[in-house]
Amino acid sequence: MSSAPSPSTGPRPALRRSLGVVDGVALAASSTAATTSIAIGMGTTASIVGLQAPALLLLAFLPVLGIATAYARLNRSEPNCGNGYVWVGKSLGPWPGFLTGWVTVVGSVVFCAYTSAIMGSVVLILANRTGLHTLAGIRLDPSSTGVTTAVGLVILLALTALTVTGMRATTRFQFALLVFEYTVLLGFCGWALVTGHHAFSLSWFNPFEIPDGTAFAQGLVLAVFFFWGWDAAFSVTEETRKPEDSARGGFIALFAMLGLFLFASVAFQREMSLAELVRNGPQALPYLGEKLAAEPWATLPLIALMFSAVASVQATLIPTARGLLAMGRDRTMGPLWTRIHPRHGTPAVGTVVVTAIAGVIALLAVALPELSDMLLAAVNAIGLIVALYYGLTALACAVRFRSARHAGVREALLAVGVPALSGLVLLGLGGYLGYSYLTMTDHFELSPDNGWFMFSLPAVIVLAGLGMAAIAKYVRHAPYFATGHGTDAESLTLPMDRTAV
Repeated sequence: MSSAPSPSTGPRPALRRSLGVVDGVALAASSTAATTSIAIGMGTTASIVGLQAPALLLLAFLPVLGIATAYARLNRSEPNCGNGYVWVGKSLGPWPGFLTGWVTVVGSVVFCAYTSAIMGSVVLILANRTGLHTLAGIRLDPSSTGVTTAVGLVILLALTALTVTGMRATTRFQFALLVFEYTVLLGFCGWALVTGHHAFSLSWFNPFEIPDGTAFAQGLVLAVFFFWGWDAAFSVTEETRKPEDSARGGFIALFAMLGLFLFASVAFQREMSLAELVRNGPQALPYLGEKLAAEPWATLPLIALMFSAVASVQATLIPTARGLLAMGRDRTMGPLWTRIHPRHGTPAVGTVVVTAIAGVIALLAVALPELSDMLLAAVNAIGLIVALYYGLTALACAVRFRSARHAGVREALLAVGVPALSGLVLLGLGGYLGYSYLTMTDHFELSPDNGWFMFSLPAVIVLAGLGMAAIAKYVRHAPYFATGHGTDAESLTLPMDRTAV
């Protein structure tokens, strides 16, 4: 690994521009993890809003699409691997900018931590199906949080090793995984759509069938979380040959995800009753495979789920390390995050540290007794965080390009109206859901059914972000807090300090 050289030692290692549109699509699609979202999300969504998942997915897509247009416009104006952190800092101020970068990073690290357990669970299910139930005296129980986490962390280490060796090899690996998992997903869901014995109903697309406002808000936040990850394409904009290719990759992946989610949600409900969806929860996709096919074909959805989890974890490591790289360049975080491997052209040290932090969080999460509890708690917490940083980034676009309101109706809508409305919808949705969590119970308990607990997770992350922002401003004396501007990625001139990470 390279150390962070001072300016006097010569040119510093830089990120390598080697990616194109296909690489961006692979990264965005892997990060969105359609198969994982479908596998663990359809049952969870059904437990909240019944059979209205298709309606919520369509509704959630609209503000997400508006935010995607904001990302594309901001990236065209200022391509930077820090994206939201840089754009919000310049347009809305350094404090919300830092908070955007912080919650994005922390949410991604938490995602890596709990998805590691999913990887381990699927591997153990596959092992059980081959007749392997114990190893070295340890029971290979797929429902055991501790065992699944341990297996998942071993896989996480292997993915980290591949990630630091170069982006081209990583995106090719992800593309191969995507081809397999989407083939399996389309095949099984297509068969369920044709042979399912539950009649198709247009009421599935009617959000007014959801009687409870809290359930609607929670379900919509979860549906937004389904789409989370398409913006990963923008994190490698400094490694993409043309910055506009980042936007193309993100948009292609986003529309592809919408099609997959709607297709799968209808197929699941054609084949399974509401009771079946709720009862199987995060195991809905493997259950579908068992209903539709005999072995060994019934195992294919499990393998696809494992590939999806693997690809999504690796695709999440990539933007997380690059977001921290952008923050390190501004000295809002320590110089460790700015170290680029001289041979591979990747933020190798930062990627390894992110993996280590995710591993620690995953081990701490073992305190929750059931794997499903950990998944549900993390998913809901990250949903609020995603609503926060997507909303702030969209508002940053509306503020930065506010002069476009005088350039005609179309330009005013695309540059100001749509981003502002999308951002306000997500921020309002997150605020309403947070209020609902606080008022749904009168005590604190470590359970995903406890409102105070669900609110405390994102609240702690935000408060920690404000604390870290204060350290960056008053201890590190980061220039970012004087100007609100992110470092120009093409002309880094700030001298490095030796402040700790």
